[in-house]
Amino acid sequence: MTVRPSLPAVGTPWPALETRMRALATADVDWRAGRTAVYVFNAGEDIEAVQKAAYAAFMAENGLGPAAFPSLKQMEAEVIGYGLSLLHAPDGADGAMTSGGTDSITMALKAARDFARKEKGRAGRLNIVLPRSAHLAFDKAAALMEIEVRRTPLKDFLADPQAMDAAADADTVMIVGSAPCFPYGLIDPIAALGTLAEVRGLWLHVDACVGGYASPFVRMNGVPIAPFDFEVPGVSSLSADLHKYGFCAKGASTVLFRSEALKAHMTFDFRDWPGGRMVTPTLAGTRPGGAVAAAWAVMNYLGVEGYRARHRQVTDARVIIEAGVRSRGFEVVGAPQLGLVAFHGMASPAALWTRMRERGWFTSTISDPPGLHLMLSPVHLGVAGTYLDDLDWALSSGPEPSASSAPRYAG
Repeated sequence: MTVRPSLPAVGTPWPALETRMRALATADVDWRAGRTAVYVFNAGEDIEAVQKAAYAAFMAENGLGPAAFPSLKQMEAEVIGYGLSLLHAPDGADGAMTSGGTDSITMALKAARDFARKEKGRAGRLNIVLPRSAHLAFDKAAALMEIEVRRTPLKDFLADPQAMDAAADADTVMIVGSAPCFPYGLIDPIAALGTLAEVRGLWLHVDACVGGYASPFVRMNGVPIAPFDFEVPGVSSLSADLHKYGFCAKGASTVLFRSEALKAHMTFDFRDWPGGRMVTPTLAGTRPGGAVAAAWAVMNYLGVEGYRARHRQVTDARVIIEAGVRSRGFEVVGAPQLGLVAFHGMASPAALWTRMRERGWFTSTISDPPGLHLMLSPVHLGVAGTYLDDLDWALSSGPEPSASSAPRYAG
């Protein structure tokens, strides 16, 4: 039986606690060495320093109280403004910071549901239509709101607008496209989905949690990224994570809306309570000031020039690894343009994952088709060759392991 710990009767001095914490971390992946391609977005020691300093400076402040902390209100407004500008939002668009992609997606679905109820008079059972590759956060949000999920087949690993059109009906509150999807790193045909949304009068949400703060700069660097954001007229809302390719501290994301009127359906406003009226823009009550401050600081530290440089490193690393795995006989899924790449063939992905873990690599896998998955950071440009060398070792290192601890999902 596991012994349940009890709170110590007396406190422990910080130096001793710090030593214990460092000991606990010895089994963690060494992401600073560049061998982790999931969970952490390593843009360099300078970014890490900015994150820590800004977060610590506002770690006690609470975004729940804008009147008490106008500094946080101002910083959040500027961060949202940066996102709206980068993502081609029209005048009158608005948004809010959340704790992460799942939070942003949940709030977007809540807004779409309330819009359908209040503005369109929808009653009874509602549904959401999304491609099979869309993030499972939509299923989690739909479960909370008792909304039916209708997942449609893919076409060449991308959302199929015709299949989604066939699955939608009068009770559909949202359709979804990814830019890019997590499993394959591919951008769905958002323009075609936007046309579908306009023709059918549907709410289109673009899940750009991974690519929202990458694609604009990758496009500036000359990669032909197709329209995926509010540049597409049919897009009603969009989620984009700051703590992914915005290189900000966790947890920070943004959920953005084409208009203030659409965003209004996200807001919680309650009056009949002894504590007085409470208005919260997102699911959270207390909102960590450190996450807001760190996002503001990192975005201002980097600016457009800094983001372009970091994202050039990311895509250069992907190009090297993509070419390397192809030359070794693997098949890359689709034609990735950003920092994610998935590939399959040649050997059991579980076995390869296990062997690469022996060399210190911690990455991810996909199940359909069974393969390996990398979510690259700027630091990986310096170790791309090492990854390929270790992949050669893994491919030639004997019989497959009988079991593997390879993760089924990591996002």
